[in-house]
Amino acid sequence: MTQDLDQHTPMMRQYLQIKHNYADMLVFYRMGDFYELFFDDAVMAAKLLGITLTTRGNSNGAPIKMAGVPFHALEQYLLKLVKLEQSVVIVDQVGEVTGKAPVERKVTRIITPGTLVEASLLNDREDNLICCVYIDKNDCGLATMSVSTGVFLVNRVDKHDLFNQLERIRPNELLVEESLRQQFAQLKPRYALKTLAKWSFDFTTANRKLC
Repeated sequence: MTQDLDQHTPMMRQYLQIKHNYADMLVFYRMGDFYELFFDDAVMAAKLLGITLTTRGNSNGAPIKMAGVPFHALEQYLLKLVKLEQSVVIVDQVGEVTGKAPVERKVTRIITPGTLVEASLLNDREDNLICCVYIDKNDCGLATMSVSTGVFLVNRVDKHDLFNQLERIRPNELLVEESLRQQFAQLKPRYALKTLAKWSFDFTTANRKLC
């Protein structure tokens, strides 16, 4: 991690250690009756959800930016974020409150636009699809899955027909190799876009996992 954790409070160290593993997602961190977001996550959540951005205390010599939502209203905020193509990590309290150290917390849910299974977040009128694209010269591989129903489809298409196929499939989330981010970020309509390292598309490894 680039930040010096020793300069932060114990609770912020716990948060930052978790956040480090989910840098491209919004981390909802349970604190009592609220789920709090901190720093840049708080700024983004305040803008997207219309919630209040505040500062409280200091950590590493700077005010801690915060924004929070009541735990009982979490689902409605998750639904809004998913519709805005955001991915969310839920961190819950799993340890006992002792007053001597931060309560133990763990990631209990990861919610992305293409991997929803919660009935409260799904649209029962259409499939919720995640699609992965692999480009090899003039051929493209498409792997599409509906996590909630278990339907998994694989197809090969001509590179020139790729965007037409994506328009037909209309996935909720699109996975591509990281060097292709700029190319796919311009798609209309937009999809929730996530990039993966090149090694994720290694043929031998992918073939073994699939089989």
